[in-house]
Amino acid sequence: MSTTTQVTLLSSDGEKFKVDKEVAERSVLVKKLIEDVGESNDISLPNVNASVLKKVLEYLEHHRGDPLPAANDDNCKWATEISDWDQKFIQVDQEMLSEIILAASYMEIEPLLAVANMIRAKTREEIRKLLNIINDSTPEEEAQIKKEYEWAEVRQEGSSSHALQGTATAASLTTTSTSSSENPAKRLKRSEEP
Repeated sequence: MSTTTQVTLLSSDGEKFKVDKEVAERSVLVKKLIEDVGESNDISLPNVNASVLKKVLEYLEHHRGDPLPAANDDNCKWATEISDWDQKFIQVDQEMLSEIILAASYMEIEPLLAVANMIRAKTREEIRKLLNIINDSTPEEEAQIKKEYEWAEVRQEGSSSHALQGTATAASLTTTSTSSSENPAKRLKRSEEP
């Protein structure tokens, strides 16, 4: 009987997750950290909280047998198609979607970023339809949202950053936050201001 090597991932809020090394190493960052600190030490992920890490690990576990992307390979199936499972996976509230995008970027998980990129490539209306978001915004609220996230729209035109683009698009879908915590897109905006 063979045993699967496990590693422990530590979220920003101190929760530990025992994960098969094979699954954890689908994240380029985690793979590098395992090489640096060893598989017997906890792998700290200070930019990912427990609830988001749990979702990311759910994604990695589901895709554990998928081929890993080759460097600079934009023609992979995962880069051009979104499966039914992935569509259901991203049917989360706006804040969680933004956090997943940020975590995928931080953890260097290209296929998960590709799913976010599929969302980014769609119009707000197409995204609302895909994620079953009802647009109950008034025209005035829509104008306010566009004004608030104008910085992201400008960056989208000239940037290739999947995380920033996906976050900005996801964050601009609804007018109300589902949590009292600060919106991740606002934190991202603030961190990039001089």
